[in-house]
Amino acid sequence: MSQWDRYTIDGPAGALEVAVGQAEGEARGIAVICHPHPLYGGTLDNKVAYTLARAAEQSGLISVRFNFRSVGDSEGLHDGGAGELDDALAVVEHARQQFDEQPLLMAGFSFGGWVSLHAASRCDPAQLVTVAPALSYTALGGVPRLDCPWFYIHGEADDVIAASDNRKTLASLDKPPEQLWLPEVGHFFHGHLTELREQVSQVIVARWAALP
Repeated sequence: MSQWDRYTIDGPAGALEVAVGQAEGEARGIAVICHPHPLYGGTLDNKVAYTLARAAEQSGLISVRFNFRSVGDSEGLHDGGAGELDDALAVVEHARQQFDEQPLLMAGFSFGGWVSLHAASRCDPAQLVTVAPALSYTALGGVPRLDCPWFYIHGEADDVIAASDNRKTLASLDKPPEQLWLPEVGHFFHGHLTELREQVSQVIVARWAALP
């Protein structure tokens, strides 16, 4: 398999395009990464999604990005969240079968962060990482209860998903995630992608070191 192997798998609404990146060194797990909103240009090639993939690979995980239905070579129509959650869970199932049930990291950015959050409540990952997730979305209900460690990172200068609104939501939770708020950082982390990669990699390495 090449460093970036692209192919399609059978998904709930037709083919789903996936891109697999190899772990650096011996693989110790898999990371499924969800991209931003399909109706606003989000694809698996989004720079933040790519940065999450690189952080996972450098931490010893196989990365699996994918295009939600209707994006790229993925078939089907945008479904407002419910169908995209089904897409994510189908990719998780594929990745687990393909890579021998290794420990799973669920991750996502923006709309993809919201989808990954709900997927994590259903697929029992070892860890969840969300970057500026769209917590105000209600198509799948409120923030679900999680049994895994959750790392949350957000730029305080985000002009797409207000940091202040998400702070209030997180503060209302019985079990808030570990949080990192970056001053003067916008939604797309322009000029701060290296910092994002390094922060996420540190969190993954620490979590995987604690696994049995």
